[in-house]
Amino acid sequence: MPKIAEIDGTPNPNAKKFILKEPLTWGVSRSYDNSAQAQEDPLAAQLFDIEHVTNVFYVDHWITVTQDGGADWPELLRKLAEPIRNAPSAEVQSQQYAAAPSAPSTEKMTPEEQERFSRISELLDEQVRPYLQGDGGDLFVVGLKGNVLEVHYQGACGSCPSSLSGTLAGIESLVRSIEPEIEVVAV
Repeated sequence: MPKIAEIDGTPNPNAKKFILKEPLTWGVSRSYDNSAQAQEDPLAAQLFDIEHVTNVFYVDHWITVTQDGGADWPELLRKLAEPIRNAPSAEVQSQQYAAAPSAPSTEKMTPEEQERFSRISELLDEQVRPYLQGDGGDLFVVGLKGNVLEVHYQGACGSCPSSLSGTLAGIESLVRSIEPEIEVVAV
């Protein structure tokens, strides 16, 4: 049962990041944009049962919950705290989550595409994801199709206006340092 150590704001005014004393997972992120996606995840399903919740994202020692802007944060935080505190820790959950795929398949890529994808993913893992995670979000690489890199924002980043403008342009500029012809699109 993860206990809440603190609750932080994020750059997205409609998202809060709960810092936990125990991990929910060990390095496996979970992101849900609606209750239908969260049906197989008991914690996320319980959070979506709370009115105004629009996104749930968690990994390791934190969980970010986004609302639609129609709720009073103090009241909503009280409602969110109970299922978060009662959620099983990573000790209980990680085996189940680790079995689920968390990265795009590279099986259909040519060896050259696999190499490009690997270099880009490593760059994002080192220079982008830690900053996004610090703000309660993350970035999932959906795939590489020719010169188009598809990414999906998670957590607080998923509905943050700056993610779809400034952050995306910054990511594209960074990736172009190793792949000059690449276009980065958010899906």
